[in-house]
Amino acid sequence: MPYLKLHTNISMTTEQTTQLLPQLSTCIAKATGKPERYVMIELQENRAMLFGGSNQPLAYLECKSIGLTSTQAKAISATVSELLKTTLQLASDRIYIEFSDCAPEFWGWNGSTFG
Repeated sequence: MPYLKLHTNISMTTEQTTQLLPQLSTCIAKATGKPERYVMIELQENRAMLFGGSNQPLAYLECKSIGLTSTQAKAISATVSELLKTTLQLASDRIYIEFSDCAPEFWGWNGSTFG
């Protein structure tokens, strides 16, 4: 049930996408302690975006999961920021991450919910 959506104004190559998506999936699974088979990653690249009055490379991420803690959010922020720095040369001060802890009864899957 963890979901990570990455919006960036960077145009990515197929190689970068192929490398980044599984790394993000593994990162989220490890940080949340959830099986990777439940992790969903979405990438929206080459978006028209502005941060701090500049269109220099940037990213906005949404991370949602059932039972997400502040400790997990801090770990995800550090790991994802480092990963984006390594794969996309994206500075961590050009990244925002919004975290949401979702109630199980409001997360649907397989024709029902988790609560």
